[in-house]
Amino acid sequence: MSRALWVDASNGAAGDMLLAALLDAGASLDAVRAGLSRLGVPVAVDVAAVRRHGFRASHVRVDAPDTDVHRGLSDVLEVLARLSGPPREFAVAVFTRLAGAEARVHGSAVDEVHFHEVGALDAIADVAGCALALHDLSLLPDAERVVSPVAVGSGTVRTAHGPLPVPAPAVAELLAAAGAPVAAHGAVMELCTPTGAALLTTLATGWGPPPAMTPSAVGVGAGTADPPGHANVLRVLVGAAASPAQDWREGELFQVEATVDDLDPRVWPDLLEELRSVGAADAWCVPALMRKGRPGQVLTVLVDAARLDLACRVVFTWTTTLGVRVHPVSRRALRRDTLAVPVAGGEVRVKRAFLGGEVVTAQPEYDDALSVGRAAGVPVTEVLDAARAAAFPPGSRGAPSSRSAT
Repeated sequence: MSRALWVDASNGAAGDMLLAALLDAGASLDAVRAGLSRLGVPVAVDVAAVRRHGFRASHVRVDAPDTDVHRGLSDVLEVLARLSGPPREFAVAVFTRLAGAEARVHGSAVDEVHFHEVGALDAIADVAGCALALHDLSLLPDAERVVSPVAVGSGTVRTAHGPLPVPAPAVAELLAAAGAPVAAHGAVMELCTPTGAALLTTLATGWGPPPAMTPSAVGVGAGTADPPGHANVLRVLVGAAASPAQDWREGELFQVEATVDDLDPRVWPDLLEELRSVGAADAWCVPALMRKGRPGQVLTVLVDAARLDLACRVVFTWTTTLGVRVHPVSRRALRRDTLAVPVAGGEVRVKRAFLGGEVVTAQPEYDDALSVGRAAGVPVTEVLDAARAAAFPPGSRGAPSSRSAT
């Protein structure tokens, strides 16, 4: 029977909150401690029962020495390499995703990013601990993992770069890139940290209310603060999916269309990227022959109900159209995950899709492959082939043959 997880992030998320919730739901503290001991870094994890806004919860404390070390992605991956199997893959994917967000925020290359808050030992322990706890609960790699809309808070937060608005730039980047829904919340404080956002966007196979499941455990993880206005906790439901895993997930979307024949063609690529950045599931345009033989484009956007108005606003703002056509559509989507695989001395993220329990397609991130290929002096085509092959489980029927990138 397949496993299912629902994460209630309606009061925010942080790495220690998610780890505490998973332990509270039954993950083995001994297994987490044993895995962290393999990292070769001086961290220790303790769990205590606390109360937050009158409710019982578990709180994780990570004991680690203070350090001024600013680790880069390669330094963090070297530490995480001491894990193995799905926990290592998950933890690597979290930090790789986080590094990508930080690079976009600062306008730098991924290998130039130096973590500050999230590069500290306690953040490494939070991410690796969550990976180990998820694995102990049989929630990696193929379980259904759904996350609620994420509360981010408001106000400002103090960081190594000085005070920043909430949500912090990296949090906003991570949630936007994943198409994660954000929930309104009255708290004037940071509710979702960069580590929390990276964890949620990596583990989520879907967003919204609890999936059809039979819960067997509830976990409640507390943040350090206990504000008077709300319970500073993150909840998880863990259990069995209500039915055997389907070959695909079904959902309802809206299809927005507009036909345009008088727009500067240089605008189209940026418009499509803007639509994806506001949460469109996809956006594209195709040529059309308009009145009097004028060349035009038919713009099509797929978007969920929560982002429909925003997508329409982008179309009206960026194009010259006076109206759009909106149709409800049904979508069947394969379950998917993102796996970081070692290739030619580097790491390449690969998006995988599952039909039932089998990987049927794997698509490497081209920018990762290009960076690794340039660093190693290997053609990008070989890196792409090697990364795609490495993403398939051993003996998988769908695994392609490939040349070896060295």
